[in-house]
Amino acid sequence: MYLILVVVVYLIFAKLFIDWKRWREYYPTVQYYIICNLSYNLIFYNHTLWEYKAVTVDWLNHTFIDLVFTFFIIPVVIMIFLRYFPYRKKKWLYLACWIAYFTLLEYLFHKKGLFLYENGWNLGWSAIFNVIMFSILGLHHKRPLLAIILSIPIIAILLLIFHPSYHDLK
Repeated sequence: MYLILVVVVYLIFAKLFIDWKRWREYYPTVQYYIICNLSYNLIFYNHTLWEYKAVTVDWLNHTFIDLVFTFFIIPVVIMIFLRYFPYRKKKWLYLACWIAYFTLLEYLFHKKGLFLYENGWNLGWSAIFNVIMFSILGLHHKRPLLAIILSIPIIAILLLIFHPSYHDLK
């Protein structure tokens, strides 16, 4: 099962790269991500843009995998990302590395049939989203109100482009 492998890898990353004495410093940004992701899942419930797909067992569905990513894997990523974030020099290189890493991982999972695109979403949109996501996460860590304010038009634009219809809302 790929999910178990991913969880084990991120458990190792959490042990090696997270400064657990500072977890409270990262917690608001982790919460911001969780709220945004759960909001996406609520709004796009019947009009998903991507889907996690397990190839090993039937009970391992999109919802279960997404919950593991939302509450474990991505919080680990955020805490590592913020711990080493260079707010001055090399910030753009640092962001580019994380964007490339996430986009490459998604590409590999898509090629394996573990990540499916729907309703007009594709790897290009994911790359753009990764640019926005990592930029906003870095901003949220230092200036949370500004990040939230900037998120509103970004969400509006994504809703206009990928427009779930009213009947798609649950």
